[in-house]
Amino acid sequence: MPFVRPYVRSDGTPVRGHSRWAPGARREMTIFALFGLAVFGIGHASAANGTDSAPHRPSVTYPIRFDHHAGSTSKDVAPRPTVSYPIKFGTPEPRKPAPQPTVSYPIDFSTLGAER
Repeated sequence: MPFVRPYVRSDGTPVRGHSRWAPGARREMTIFALFGLAVFGIGHASAANGTDSAPHRPSVTYPIRFDHHAGSTSKDVAPRPTVSYPIKFGTPEPRKPAPQPTVSYPIDFSTLGAER
């Protein structure tokens, strides 16, 4: 929204400074404002419905303890394998060296036998 500075017209009429909206901008801004008010109103209406109930208290007591595991964990239990056969992993092949260029720069066209 640009601001137009005060000026005098060619017929001598003084014009005060004012702001000028782009064509259609007022309508778009009105639609945007109405949409924002609707979202704001719906949000507050849904929040107001939940205020009648008692405040929510958590039903969890901390620290959490698992009674079925209390004292039964032993650190000397070894893990058991899940497969009974050996798994062989192949070794990767060595990488091939990068090819060497056969052209030296700058190219001298006179040695190729063609005239330019």
